[in-house]
Amino acid sequence: MEFESELWIWEARRDESWTFVSLPEEASEEIRDRAAGLTRGFGSLRVRAAVGGSSWTTSVFPDRGRNTYVLPVKRSIRKAESLTPGSVTAVTVELLDL
Repeated sequence: MEFESELWIWEARRDESWTFVSLPEEASEEIRDRAAGLTRGFGSLRVRAAVGGSSWTTSVFPDRGRNTYVLPVKRSIRKAESLTPGSVTAVTVELLDL
């Protein structure tokens, strides 16, 4: 799945700079359909993500408030790609282990 999204900081952990992008609702629906209830802790699903020239393996997590999945973007990726909260970036997400 490919999409553009804005980086945002999780308010509950603002002092720790947990930064995420939200997947679009359509992509989140597709993920729920493809996962068919197969999830890990906190409802997470393993993914391979890419932003710019950087890629990494992580998990997406359901965000019930937004009715989407969210993808954490590690500090090393943000630094390598010169991203800050509020930046809009192209993201690729591939589900793993389904």
